[in-house]
Amino acid sequence: MENELTLKRFIEVRRDLGYTQSEFAKLLGVSNTTADIERGRTKLSGKVVTELLRQFKINPLWLFGENESKFLETSHTSVIPKVVTVDSAERDNMVLVNAKAAAGYPQNIADTSWYEQLPAFDLPIPEFRNATYRGFQVEGDSMLPNLQQGEWVLARAVEHIDHVSANKMYVVVLQDSVMVKKIEKRPNSNNITLVSLNETYPPYDIKPFQIQEIWEVSSKLTFNVDATTERGLLRQLQESMEELKRQVGQPKNA
Repeated sequence: MENELTLKRFIEVRRDLGYTQSEFAKLLGVSNTTADIERGRTKLSGKVVTELLRQFKINPLWLFGENESKFLETSHTSVIPKVVTVDSAERDNMVLVNAKAAAGYPQNIADTSWYEQLPAFDLPIPEFRNATYRGFQVEGDSMLPNLQQGEWVLARAVEHIDHVSANKMYVVVLQDSVMVKKIEKRPNSNNITLVSLNETYPPYDIKPFQIQEIWEVSSKLTFNVDATTERGLLRQLQESMEELKRQVGQPKNA
């Protein structure tokens, strides 16, 4: 029978991840439910410990009470690109991941041949030298007013999660999705908070191991640029206000 601390930590992992006993059993390759493991009736097998390490980066020594580092640091904090693409002259180039491609990006993140089907280009501008960049198309309205649906962000690879800043925007590649968000790291918390600029979308917490890659947004490609100036918009607003004042100021029987 496992010691109580191991069982307590196993249960903690499942609850922190938000899985039911049956969902967790399916992920770990255990038949039906993890209830018997949690009650100490079934031994915590090497296969289960291996799956906890492989899928969630859980440190086996922590699980058995011999270490206080819950995650294996080397694997759960690395967010460096899984594939760096190059042109025919072996120079880094910038792959463009459109909204459709983004749906398959997390699953194909380490497949070099998958990237070859995507358009790529080189920007001969000093700001895009000496780093790996990738272009991502913006989906949805969660980052309004800064980013519009259909625009493209050009983003620089981030090597380590500790390098993120609270006042930047990032393309965050999770295990099943790609999104643009601000990233906040709360003190004394294992969680990472993803924040939308559009306040109708609430912030939400994720675990570091859920992140595959992080790209810092450095610039954007925007379209439908017209000649309306802010001064012109201000004049329109002032005229609207004057019209409103006139209407409000009219006698009710007029």
